[in-house]
Amino acid sequence: QVQLVESGGGLVQPGGSLRLSCAASGSIFSIYGMAWYRQAPGKQRELVASISRSGFTNYEDSVKGRFTISRDNAKKKVDLQMNSLKPEDTGVYYCHTLGTDYWGKGALVTVSS
Repeated sequence: QVQLVESGGGLVQPGGSLRLSCAASGSIFSIYGMAWYRQAPGKQRELVASISRSGFTNYEDSVKGRFTISRDNAKKKVDLQMNSLKPEDTGVYYCHTLGTDYWGKGALVTVSS
């Protein structure tokens, strides 16, 4: 059993930065790839960034160069550093353990002036 808890969401102005964190419980965190998804109002949930258990990363095209995903297996957490935020980055961001049904409850990010 894995539980995922996101933190760090909030309201930020365009061009600003936020850092999301996902804390995981359970002893098998290090064997899974992890990902951040987001769901904008009225849209489907989409993959934003992923990181393999060895640290290989992948990003959705619109966030390349602005977002950075990282993980700390010892602390059982995965972070998403978001810079140069745009209004279209607004949405609920979910932490997910790849290849499983484990999802966090989400953190709301609102980019608005």
